[in-house]
Amino acid sequence: QDERIPVTVLTGYLGSGKTTLLNHILSQPHGLKIAVIENEFGEVGVDDALVKQRFDTEEEIFEMNNGCICCTVRGDLIRILGKILKRRTRLDAVLIETTGLADPAPVAQTFFMDESIKAQARLDAILTVVDAKHILQHLDEEKPEGAENESVEQVVFADRLLLNKVDLVTPAQLEEVTGRLRALNRLSEIIPCAHAAVPLERLLGIRAFDLARIVEMEPDFLSEEGGEHHHDSAITSVGIVREGALVLDKFNAWMGTLLKERGQDIYRSKGILSVEGLDRRFVFQGVHMMFDGSPQDPWKPEDKRTSRLIFIGKGLDRAELTAGFDACLRQQ
Repeated sequence: QDERIPVTVLTGYLGSGKTTLLNHILSQPHGLKIAVIENEFGEVGVDDALVKQRFDTEEEIFEMNNGCICCTVRGDLIRILGKILKRRTRLDAVLIETTGLADPAPVAQTFFMDESIKAQARLDAILTVVDAKHILQHLDEEKPEGAENESVEQVVFADRLLLNKVDLVTPAQLEEVTGRLRALNRLSEIIPCAHAAVPLERLLGIRAFDLARIVEMEPDFLSEEGGEHHHDSAITSVGIVREGALVLDKFNAWMGTLLKERGQDIYRSKGILSVEGLDRRFVFQGVHMMFDGSPQDPWKPEDKRTSRLIFIGKGLDRAELTAGFDACLRQQ
């Protein structure tokens, strides 16, 4: 059993409802001890009425009336996480709100990089709050050359999408928005909500970023190759499904080079691999340049040993990625 504290990264465009969601978490009598980290210049401005005690003026950590704690980080995320994890009271969850950041990747990467954090905490999920009424105009916004469209990245990165403010749109608009979100991110659950009222058990401790959970991805999630309309966005997903045994050293070398050269453009990569000489599924996932993998559940005798992986990013070359992967298979 993984005893590490689950950490959730909360992202979403300005005005999407993150503040409402956080105040909801920090005020409900749910009995959980949750630490909320607001990333620099958070516009969250936790409601003063919710604050039980400010530890002392220098301190960045406040205790809420329901026992949760809240802090504002201007400095180093790793330092404040370390501080929170050292506290005597055992936490049930940590929530990191990323406002000033264009995309959640740097926060997610902390959990691939820092060994001390990795030992005590695990990334549970990236949640993106989406404003049903305004998201389309943000997704369609023309950005100057070289600039990222943050709202697109936030949708692409999400392990779960909270489609908020559904009470402000018509059923037809809701359908259109859902279709656009699906085209950008076809793996994540979409949870429609109003006033960001989503039960905590659907947000925290859901293991959506978990390597073991990737194993449960619908086996056919890659099969409807390129059927959907990609709204001419440069962001696409490339899925690869192959039978045959993979040579792990070759795969690691190929991925290492690929992510070094193209990692900026590859937002997420994940997959389940059938590795030569290994009777367990090898599961990996990456965020930009970082990637991490380990053997998980054993293959069952009746399983068809196939490798399935997906890349999500911009300007991806399907032929190049497929050829690169094929070169890592044991040649019959």
